[in-house]
Amino acid sequence: MIRISEAYTIIENHARPSHTEKVTLESSLGRVLAADVKSDMDMPPFNKASVDGYACRKEDLGRPLKVIEMIPAGYFPKQNISAGTCSKIMTGAKVPDGADCVVMVEFTSEENGFMTFTGTTTSNFAIMGEDAVKGQTLISAGTLIRPQHIAVMASAGCTRPVVFSSPSIAIFATGNELVEPSAIPGPGQIRNSNGYQTLTQCLNAGFNATYQGIIPDDPDITYKTLAEATEKNEVVILSGGVSMGDLDFIPSVMEKLGYRILFEALKVQPGKPTTLAVKDNRFIVGLPGNPVSSLVQFNLIGKKLIYQLCGSPYEWESYSVKMAETYSRKKTERTGFTPVKLNANYEIELLKYNGSAHIQALPVATGFLMVHEGIAEIKQGEYGTYRPL
Repeated sequence: MIRISEAYTIIENHARPSHTEKVTLESSLGRVLAADVKSDMDMPPFNKASVDGYACRKEDLGRPLKVIEMIPAGYFPKQNISAGTCSKIMTGAKVPDGADCVVMVEFTSEENGFMTFTGTTTSNFAIMGEDAVKGQTLISAGTLIRPQHIAVMASAGCTRPVVFSSPSIAIFATGNELVEPSAIPGPGQIRNSNGYQTLTQCLNAGFNATYQGIIPDDPDITYKTLAEATEKNEVVILSGGVSMGDLDFIPSVMEKLGYRILFEALKVQPGKPTTLAVKDNRFIVGLPGNPVSSLVQFNLIGKKLIYQLCGSPYEWESYSVKMAETYSRKKTERTGFTPVKLNANYEIELLKYNGSAHIQALPVATGFLMVHEGIAEIKQGEYGTYRPL
C-alpha cells in the first residue's frame, strides 16, 4: 500500500498533457491555458475618469471654471483644458489633455456655465497603463480558466485562447450483479450507481467523458471491451473488479493489454483497492466497487490524473473546521474519509454511516472528514480536516 502523497508523485511523474488547441472564449471555461495571455495594449489605454465630475487643473480650483465640453464614456475629447476651463466628464471617459484632476460632481456646483469646487478630494482618475502595460502577462500558462479569467482575456482581445486538450474519458461499471437504473434488479442484483456518479463528476468538472455501460465478470469480454476503449480514449475509468476476489481480474487484463500497473492499493479507508495503469500516456483507473469508496477515490485519484493530463495541478480542497461532536475510530493504519455535513454554525457534524456501501449517507453529506493515519479521535471543539463535495 502507498500513501496519497506517493500516489500523487507517481501521477505527476507519468501523466503529461499531450496536445493543445485553440478554443472560443466562451468554451474555454474549465480548461487549462497552454500559453500565457498578454495584454495587447496599455490598460487603461488612456487617462480615465474614475468618477462623474469635472476634469480641470488643480491650480485653478480656487475660482469658478468655465465648462467647455461634456465628455461621456466612449467619446474622444475635442477640447484641451487650459487656464480657467473645465470639462464635465462621466465615469470611464477619457480625461482631456491639460487636465490633472477630476473633481467629484458631489463637491461642485454649476451655474451659468461655470463650475465651482466645494470639496477637498481631487485624485479621481486612473493613469494610462497603471493596471497593465502592453505585452505584460495577464494570465500564466497552467491556469485553470474561471469566469474572472475570461473577463481578463476578453479585455485583452484574446478571443481564441490556447488550451491543453481535454483527454477523452470512457467510463464503465463492472460486475454481474449490476443492472442499469431503468431495470428492475433480479435476485442478487443491484442498480449501477457508480457509472453515473463518475460520469457526472467528470461533466461537472468540464471533462470530456462518456458512460459506456456495464462490463460483465468475464475476462474475455473485459479484454475485448477495454482493448477497444483504450484505443479510442486517453483515460478509461472502471469501478469494481480490482479487489482480491476470484472475479476481480481487472489488473491482469490491464497487463495483458500492455499496461504497466503503477499502484493497486492505497493507505486509504474507504478505497484501498484502487489501481492505476499506464501505456504510452494512456491510463486505466480502477476504482473500488462500493459507491462511497468509488466517490472518494475519484476525487483523490481520478481528478488528480485528469487535471494532470489537462496541464493543471490538483488537490481536493480542504479546510480546517471545528468539530461539533467527537469522532473516534478503532483502526488507524490508513487515512480515513467519513461523510459529514456542516451544520448551521459551520461546524462538522457526524452522520449515520454504515460503511462504504452506504450510498444513502451521501445525499445528506456536504463533504468528508479526513482523518490522518495514526489518529484515533478528534474531540468536540478541536479542528478536523474537511473536504467538501
